[in-house]
Amino acid sequence: MPSVHLGSSPTVRIDVRKTYKLYIGGAFPRTESGRTYPVETPGGEPLANACQASRKDLRDAVRAARKAFEPWAARSAMNRGQILYRVAELMEGRRDQFVAEISAGEGLNAARARESVDRAIDRWVWYAGWSDKLGQVLGSSNPVAGSYFNFTIPEPTGVVGIVAPERSSLLGLISRLAPALVGGNVVVVVASETRPLAAVTLTEVLATSDVPGGVVNLLTGRKAELVPVLAAHVDVDAIDTWGIAPASQADVESSAADSIKRVARRPRGVVDERFDWTDDRAAQRPEWIAAFLEMKTVWHPIGA
Repeated sequence: MPSVHLGSSPTVRIDVRKTYKLYIGGAFPRTESGRTYPVETPGGEPLANACQASRKDLRDAVRAARKAFEPWAARSAMNRGQILYRVAELMEGRRDQFVAEISAGEGLNAARARESVDRAIDRWVWYAGWSDKLGQVLGSSNPVAGSYFNFTIPEPTGVVGIVAPERSSLLGLISRLAPALVGGNVVVVVASETRPLAAVTLTEVLATSDVPGGVVNLLTGRKAELVPVLAAHVDVDAIDTWGIAPASQADVESSAADSIKRVARRPRGVVDERFDWTDDRAAQRPEWIAAFLEMKTVWHPIGA
C-alpha cells in the first residue's frame, strides 16, 4: 500500500496487523472475553494478534462439535474421503501463504517451510485415502462356536479434543487432526499457543471447503487456561494430549479419567521438540486413526 502524502512530506506508514479469530461452528467469532495476545517470530518481532479464547469459548466449541457429530458420522466413508481430499486441493491453492506464515512463525528458511507445507498437504491426502479402507483393515469377521455371524466394526468415538503440538504449527497439527476426522469424529482443537497463524489459516480453508460447520472447531489462546477445561468437559469423549507439556500430563489424564475419556498420547520417550514430523514412517500411521475409534461387535443369526 502506498504511503499517505500530506503536502510534499510523506508520512510514516504504520502496519495494520491482522487479528486472527476463533473458528467455532463454521463461523469466525471473536472471543467473548475480548482478549487478544501478540504472536511473534522466534526473534521477538510482532506478526499479528490472536484471540485469547476463554472457557466459555471452549464450551461453545464443544457444543458446536456435538451438534455436528451425528451428521458427520452418518456420511458414507467414501463421501468423507472426498470431502477431506477437497481440503487438500484448497490447501494447495494457498500454499504460498502457508509457507510465509510458517517461515515467519517457526523461524524456518523458505525451503524448509515449503517442505513442511508440502508434507502437510500430502499427509492430509494420505489420511483422506484411509476413509473407505478402515472397515476392511480394522474390522473383522470373527469365528464363533455357533450358528451366528460375528462382526467387529470400527465406529467413531465422538467429540475429540486435540491439544496441537507446540512446535510444528501446521504439519504437526494435521498429523493429529486428520486421523480423528477420517474415522467420523468431530474435533475441538487448542492450537499452538506461540505459533497459531497457520492453524487459523487452515480453518479459513475448511470454511470454504465441503467440511460441515462444527466438524472442526479451533481455539487460540493460553493452553494453561483451556486444556484443563477441555480435559474435564463431560461432553468430550476423547482427548489427544500430544501438545501438552510433560509436567501437566498426569493432571490432564486424571481430569480425563473422571469422565472416562479415551486418551491418546505421545509414544513413551518421544519429546515433542525433538520429534521429526517430516518422517512419514513415524508421523503417519493407521494406528493413530484407530486411537479415536471404538470397536463395535455385532452378532447376527445365520439364516436357514
